[in-house]
Amino acid sequence: MSETLHIVCPHCHTTNRLPAEKLDAGGHCGRCKGALFTGQPVELDAASFEKHLRASNIPLLVDFWAPWCGPCRMMAPAFAQAARTLEPHVRLAKINTETEPQLAARLGIRSIPTLILFHGGHEIARQAGALDSAAIVRWTKAAL
Repeated sequence: MSETLHIVCPHCHTTNRLPAEKLDAGGHCGRCKGALFTGQPVELDAASFEKHLRASNIPLLVDFWAPWCGPCRMMAPAFAQAARTLEPHVRLAKINTETEPQLAARLGIRSIPTLILFHGGHEIARQAGALDSAAIVRWTKAAL
């Protein structure tokens, strides 16, 4: 019997079931028909973050950033490149700490950019400061 993964849609945030052996092929959301993996980081708010954190079986790598932050803006293209490399085995997401200050405070974000890797609903690694794409991929794979 095949293992079934739960994957949260990056568009409508509906939880989808996907056979594990079809993860590399991607798939489409049963509700909105959007691609489950786009090769781009997903913009999340507090509610959609909780859904991806709790309902998805794949790791979640979140970039906590702010629009006024120079290093955050410099790292954005590298984070997008890392998404193209790490998906579909890791979901990459961005959370704007200016629009989600309560979430940032709850998670203890003290400097930005900060990357936090979650798996199984729990934080497994944290990295503060801007990284290039190769470093993001290396750090994520080492933490998993």
